[in-house]
Amino acid sequence: MARVQGMARPLLDVQNLRIGFNGHDVVHGINLQVAAGEKLALVGESGSGKTITALSLLRLVQNADVRGQALFQAAEGLVDLCGLDEHTLRGIRGQDVAMIFQEPMTALNPLFTVGDQIAEVLELKQGLSRSDAAQEAIKLLADTGIPEPARRARAYPHQLSGGQRQRAMIAMALACKPRLLLADEPTTALDVTVRGQILQLLSDLQKKNGMAVLLITHDLNLVRKFADRVAVMEAGHIVEHGPVARVFAQPQHAYTKKLIHSRPTRDVAPAVHDRQVAPVLQASNIRVGYAVPRPGIEGWFKKGEFVAVQDATFSIRPGQTMGVVGESGSGKSTLALAALGLVPYSGGLQLAGGTWSRDAAANKRLRSAVQVVFQDPFSSLSPRMTVEEIVGEGLWVHAPHHTAGSRREQVLDALADVGMTEAQFPGLLQRYPHEFSGGQRQRLAIARALIVGPKLLVLDEPTSALDVTIQKQVLQLLQKLQRERGLAYLLITHDMDVIRAMAHQVIVMKEGEIVEYGPVQQVLETPSHPYTQILVAATS
Repeated sequence: MARVQGMARPLLDVQNLRIGFNGHDVVHGINLQVAAGEKLALVGESGSGKTITALSLLRLVQNADVRGQALFQAAEGLVDLCGLDEHTLRGIRGQDVAMIFQEPMTALNPLFTVGDQIAEVLELKQGLSRSDAAQEAIKLLADTGIPEPARRARAYPHQLSGGQRQRAMIAMALACKPRLLLADEPTTALDVTVRGQILQLLSDLQKKNGMAVLLITHDLNLVRKFADRVAVMEAGHIVEHGPVARVFAQPQHAYTKKLIHSRPTRDVAPAVHDRQVAPVLQASNIRVGYAVPRPGIEGWFKKGEFVAVQDATFSIRPGQTMGVVGESGSGKSTLALAALGLVPYSGGLQLAGGTWSRDAAANKRLRSAVQVVFQDPFSSLSPRMTVEEIVGEGLWVHAPHHTAGSRREQVLDALADVGMTEAQFPGLLQRYPHEFSGGQRQRLAIARALIVGPKLLVLDEPTSALDVTIQKQVLQLLQKLQRERGLAYLLITHDMDVIRAMAHQVIVMKEGEIVEYGPVQQVLETPSHPYTQILVAATS
C-alpha cells in the first residue's frame, strides 16, 4: 500500500510488516498508513490476516515472528511499535493506542464490576486515586450512553446486555483518550439495532476526541457507513486500497469485486398460495413459559414465570420460507425449539399432519419430517465421527432395516445433492469435520438433515458463522434444494439481506410476541410496527 497522496506524516505508518509462525509467514510485507483523525477499515474474510495484523501492532500475539516497522506518533515522539521493549510498549498500550475486542463477554473480567475495570485503567495509566477513578469511570460510562451509569458501574459483565458490555469496553478503551483506536469487529456479536447505536457512538467519540480508528471487519455495510478509506486484505496481502466511495463504486481487484458482489440474491420459487395445499407447519397460539424464582423472600415459596413466546400463530406451506427476525431474547429460537418439539408448549401445533406428544414412537415419524441446520458448523458436527457416520446417522434411527451398502449409497446421494463428491474430495466418506472449511462443513450439516427426507428444515442462523462469499454459496444451495424438493424452511436470522433473498413471509418478534407478520416485500418495504421500522432502518 503506497503512501496516500496529500497525507502529512501519518499517525501510524506500517512498512513491510511480516508476521510468521514456525517459519511460515501469514502476513506478507504489507504497508499501511493511518492519518490522525482518520477512519481506516481493514476488510477481508476469515484467515486473511486482518485481526492478527492489528494484534501484532501491540504485540498481543504469542510466539509470532513480527518483522518490519510500525512507526507511530506517540505522545513522547515517533516510535517503532515493532521494535519497542515490553516495558515501553506497556506504557503505550491503553494510553496512546487502545483496542476494542470482538466479544466483550470474554474480554471483560467476570469477577470484577465494569466500573472497577474501567477505574483500574485510570489508576494505572493516569495515576488517579481510587475514588477519583471511580467517579471518572461513571462519567465515561455516561459518555457512551449507558442509562443509569452509576448503577451500571456496580454491575458485573454478565448483568449487562451485549450492547451495554460493548459500551463498557469502549469506555475502558477511551479512558485515556488514545490517539489510535483498534476496533476488531466491534459490532459482530451485537443485535442489528444495537450495531447502529454502537457505530454512531464510535463515530461521535472519534470526532469529539479527534482520534484515528483502524476498523477490522468483514461487514461491508459497516465499512460504507463508517470509514473514510478501506484496505482489502486477502491471504496476508493488501490487494486494494483507497477511498471507500471509489473502491465500492469501481473495485479493481478480482477479490474486492467478489466481496462486494457477495450480497445474497433472491432466486426462490414463487410462494404457494393454494389453500387446498395443507401447511407443513400450522401454529396456533403457541405459548412457551419457563418457571423462574421470584425476587425476595416470596421466591422461597412461589415460582414466577418467564414467557418466552406468547400467542404465536402462523403457517408454512410446502416450498415456502418463513423468516423469523428479532433481537436476542425476542423468542425466535424458542419458537423454533417448539416447532422441533424440544420444549414444552401450549397451543396448537400441527406438523406434517401430526402433533408432538409424549409417545416417543409417535414422535419418531415427526422427527424425520422436520430437521434442523444449526448456526455453527464447527460445533454442530462431532469431531470423532467420519462424514459417512455424520451424514448417515439419521438412517440408523429412521431406517435401521437398510443395509450398509444401501446406507452408503444414500449418504453419497445426499452429499452429491449439496455439491460434495468423491471426485472433489478423495476419501470423502472417511474424512473428519476438521478437514473441511466452514462452508463445506455447513454443506455436510445440510446433507445430514436432508438424508431422512424432511418436509421442513429449521435453519437457525445457517450462514452467520460463515464468510460473506461462502454465505452466498450456501444460500444459493438452499434455494436450489427448495426449488427441486419443495422443502419448507423456518429461517431464524438477524440478517435482513438473508431475509430479502430467501423468505416469502416474515415474522418480526419482540419480547416473545409477533409484532408484525406478512409477505416479505410488504413487511420490509412498508413496515407498520415501530420496531420493524427500526430493524429495517438499521440495515438499510
